[in-house]
Amino acid sequence: MSFVTTLIPAQAPPAAPPKPFTLGRFFGNAFLGVWLALAVGIFMMIAGGWDPEKFAKYGPNYLSGLGVTLLLVALSVALGALLSLPLAFARMSKNPVLSWIAYGYVYFFRGTPLLTQLFLVYYGLGSFSAELKAWGLWWFFRDAWNCALLTFTLNTAAYQAEILRGAIESVPRGQHEGADALGLPKKVAFFKVILPQALIVALRPYGNEIILMIKGSAIVAIVTVLDLMGQTRLAFSRTFDYQAYLWAALMYLLMVELLRNLWAWLETRLTRHLKR
Repeated sequence: MSFVTTLIPAQAPPAAPPKPFTLGRFFGNAFLGVWLALAVGIFMMIAGGWDPEKFAKYGPNYLSGLGVTLLLVALSVALGALLSLPLAFARMSKNPVLSWIAYGYVYFFRGTPLLTQLFLVYYGLGSFSAELKAWGLWWFFRDAWNCALLTFTLNTAAYQAEILRGAIESVPRGQHEGADALGLPKKVAFFKVILPQALIVALRPYGNEIILMIKGSAIVAIVTVLDLMGQTRLAFSRTFDYQAYLWAALMYLLMVELLRNLWAWLETRLTRHLKR
């Protein structure tokens, strides 16, 4: 008795049914066309009004302001990270007084605008110049850059403390129990087992916080700090050319995009053991 062993050849998939041209698709295509035409128009206007002499004249000032912005953000984020650890511990503390003090700090700095906080430090503390001189602190608070650094550090510390607290509390209870079963001291278990896992969880929110700090740093130009936005305002006041702000927008966009890609690579690198 013989059996047929010839297989049926692969068949082409059925053709997809044509999509009806609905009213929604019509308006979607129309809006897309308008935005595309607007983008082309803006590009042609920028290309037609490009002034290389202005760019060559004010380009070094922009680079100087960029350095001030990066230094301000880097220092404030680093100092805020150091301050956020005890704040996170205080928020998780069973001591109600300590917990409520930390909660009040976080609530204030997360609930009020960063610009208001900067004015309170720069203008508010400046009204107590006599007392600050008596305490030997006026050298710090008379400098706008120092006031901006202090404000940004206090602000990002509140956000980072909440990010860290949430990440620590998200670590499964079994990790704590496993560390106890191995006889690890509480301090060693926290820094060797709990905190590394919490930092992986907090990695993406940390990246978002740094991006927000980069964009929010533009407000220091109001208190005479010549950061990137400060140099932009100075260039615009002398040229009255809108492209001065366009250059700044592109530089901010470049900073954010580089940081976003760096953070994505770092997250992929640190979580590669979790991939299946």
